[in-house]
Amino acid sequence: MTRLVVVVEKASDWSSYYPSVDVMSAMDYLRTPVGGDDERTHVINLCRSYKYLGTGYYVSLLAEARGHKVMPSVRTVNDLRRRSLYGLDIDDLNQKLTHFLPAGGRDTTDFGILVYFGETAYPALQDLARQVFEMFPCPLLRIEFERDRVWQVSSIKPVGLHTLVDTQEDAFAEELDRFSRKLWRKPRARRQYRYDLAMLVDPAEQMPPSNKKALKSFVAAGRELGIEVDPIGKNDYQRLAEYDGLFIRETTASDNHTYRFAHRAEKEGMVVIDDPSSILRCTNKIYLNDLMVSRKLAVPRTEILYRDDSKGMKEVVARLGFPLVLKIPDGSFSRGVVKVEDEAALAHSASGLFQHSALLLAQEYVYTEFDWRIGVLNREPIYACKYYMSRGHWQIYNHGAKGTAKSGGFETIALKDAPAAVVKLALKATQPIGDGLYGVDLKQVGNRPVVIEVNDNPSIDAGVEDAYLGDELYLRVMREFLRRMERKRQGGAAL
Repeated sequence: MTRLVVVVEKASDWSSYYPSVDVMSAMDYLRTPVGGDDERTHVINLCRSYKYLGTGYYVSLLAEARGHKVMPSVRTVNDLRRRSLYGLDIDDLNQKLTHFLPAGGRDTTDFGILVYFGETAYPALQDLARQVFEMFPCPLLRIEFERDRVWQVSSIKPVGLHTLVDTQEDAFAEELDRFSRKLWRKPRARRQYRYDLAMLVDPAEQMPPSNKKALKSFVAAGRELGIEVDPIGKNDYQRLAEYDGLFIRETTASDNHTYRFAHRAEKEGMVVIDDPSSILRCTNKIYLNDLMVSRKLAVPRTEILYRDDSKGMKEVVARLGFPLVLKIPDGSFSRGVVKVEDEAALAHSASGLFQHSALLLAQEYVYTEFDWRIGVLNREPIYACKYYMSRGHWQIYNHGAKGTAKSGGFETIALKDAPAAVVKLALKATQPIGDGLYGVDLKQVGNRPVVIEVNDNPSIDAGVEDAYLGDELYLRVMREFLRRMERKRQGGAAL
């Protein structure tokens, strides 16, 4: 079961709110450990200050020592003191604040807003409030802004509960109630599992990395090992503190919520696959190509094209010849990949792709009947597949009109039957990336394999990648989560 504890510095700080058995003073919490081995404890630390070595600081510090999930964490408290972290990626901040303030804010040089669990009273600034809360999970924050030609965030500060006026107390009480109900909105399963694993999925995704049957198999495999696997969605960001690990089964990107989930989970000390470093390294093909070349691993001949550099484009053609393949750096499932046969097609396709990226990859065209995919987990191969080209097409996926996509056939085989050189190269390709879950795509011409790309969050579909191992494939993934979560609990690194 799960217990919620709200810690206040002084009992009088809670005098404006309804009495609750969940509320206790900081001194009581520090003196008397709460929770037991069979009880998960989540702590909301509402002390007046989180000053280093102060009462509020020790509440968060001892909460973590006791294995409690606490907000704010010591890491968040420390991060809030580092002004360098205030460089939030808010391109339209100046525009938002100019429109938000009366008369465009011509006579205003500074102001601030309160944020309660990521919510603010100003709808126009809600996205900003959410982003700040995701970066610094803290119950009560004040975001202060200043303008010197343009608006910028000048500070992000924790706020004491005792400083709120009546209307602010009402707003805080409403958001605390909403937040706690959202975080613990359903009872735990009747069976007590050793660990809880959040599995991030998007039921509406057209080409997810795992189909519905595969997701059910992950859940079943987890339960067999004593892990409750709970599917969550992108709106469940604040529920992450409820879990011991995060398994991302959505197509990842460094600029969407999947990366934020991974980053938050890592900051919380959770076991996470895909970890944020793997997402960053695998989702950009320019980075991957440079990494493979620097490691002297075999790849197709590849050049970088730069926007507004027609001379450089001609030189690339002279070196690579036609046909060649153009790729945007962050495409997936064969999207953003174009084969061009001549200079006219190159100019036309490059013009369109440059709308999405300032740099493109130009790669020699290597024809093969199929691509190899070697699944790798914790630096060990776990499956081998052949993905055949879509009928009448040069890629595995043929993206047609109206967002439809057709794919070629597949053949899943025992790892021992895959060419040793292919498996060996796949393992070498993942070495500099990490110890997570990857799918390495390779082509083999004669006896020579080359790396096409390394995918984080690789496809594991029922009936495809599991065609040889069956349920054992899902158990292997869950066993790795179990190994890492047990190591975390024992105080070691998740290796």
